[in-house]
Amino acid sequence: MSIREVTPNFKFFALITLFLVAVDVYVIFAIRKSVDKFKYKNLVKLLYFFAVIAGYIGFYFLSSNFINKPFESFAFENFFIGFFFTFFITKLLLIFIFLAEDIYRFFHMLFLTLKKLFFKDPDKVIAPGRRRFVRQAGLTLAAIPFTSLLYGITKGKYNFKIRKLKLNFGNLPKSFEGFKIVQISDIHLGSFDSIDAIKEAVQMINQQNADVILFTGDLVNNDSREILPFLSELKKLKAKRGVYSVLGNHDYGDYKTWNSEEEKAENNKLLHELQDQMNFQLLKNEHVVFEKNHEKIGLYGVENWGHKPFPQRADLDKSLEGTEDLPFKILMSHDPTHWVKKVVPHQTRFDITLAGHTHGMQMGVEIPGFKWSPIKYIYPYWAGLYKKKDEYLYVNRGFGFIGFPGRAGIWPEITVIEFGRKDIA
Repeated sequence: MSIREVTPNFKFFALITLFLVAVDVYVIFAIRKSVDKFKYKNLVKLLYFFAVIAGYIGFYFLSSNFINKPFESFAFENFFIGFFFTFFITKLLLIFIFLAEDIYRFFHMLFLTLKKLFFKDPDKVIAPGRRRFVRQAGLTLAAIPFTSLLYGITKGKYNFKIRKLKLNFGNLPKSFEGFKIVQISDIHLGSFDSIDAIKEAVQMINQQNADVILFTGDLVNNDSREILPFLSELKKLKAKRGVYSVLGNHDYGDYKTWNSEEEKAENNKLLHELQDQMNFQLLKNEHVVFEKNHEKIGLYGVENWGHKPFPQRADLDKSLEGTEDLPFKILMSHDPTHWVKKVVPHQTRFDITLAGHTHGMQMGVEIPGFKWSPIKYIYPYWAGLYKKKDEYLYVNRGFGFIGFPGRAGIWPEITVIEFGRKDIA
């Protein structure tokens, strides 16, 4: 099989291209008068022209990657793809502002026309021009997402943040007080264009001196060979009791067209082999029991379960076999949808579930006391800590990125959770 398979859909991308051209034409006509007032208007127009060209180059790389599913990324491609998203989102914001103005202008013109027709108004009907303050406000507001997203594709995507929290449980065995977990999720190695970024993150993780490192799925985008350039660095991940993982929806190879089922099976086999080489113990509806001073807790890992068309392969009952009576249970499940739909209603209580999947949409706002991302309208449980019926869910914001090659406001996350004990009244 070639590195880049070709299954083109030219009609689809031709329609998208026409839409992008229409967007550019609308924006150019909307802002041209404001640009003409700039002192260096010719320079501004030239920069805008180069920005448009860079955007189309990015769209070409994006559509090529969408069709061909490469298993390696390059910094220059990621930059152009990121710039395409950045410029496009900025233009959509401008269109939203200017379209509202155009609707106002249309109805104003309609009112003047009707006034002349029915009330014999002698004044000439002159179409109102776009108000200057609207053009200026639009350009000013558009600068905010443009600069934020531009930072996101250059620096933000590797701006790893360590988030620490301590959770207290009344049923935690005394010997496991202070037990420390590091959770990472959604690495998406096929999107990475920097081995140095992986090195830095591995060092940050190892410095936490965790009891266990838990990876909650989506190691790759499409192809297990995405792991190979980063294998030696990921092998350096260390924890006192080991590194454990589960599969995410991308790890099954379902988003790539294979030449045969046998080829897809080989890809799946390679994923397991490489996880073994990385010293990741993959849990597929299985469990591990940790023991200390004759006290025990359970770690459970299930396969992916999400709303269709995402795979629904998790089997909680199978993962629990023989350990139902353990006093404390930790569950790894890639998609937070599984927690609310299946885990909380299950007859056996899992004290804490660790998930990922959402990436926090890789863009949003997080300040003390407030967090927002468009992903919240799809996934109510999308980032951070949640609680139902004395069961916790923690949704990791993701380690890597996919699609948009950047992060703005929602930074790549390394989660550190320490368990404590609380008295039961």
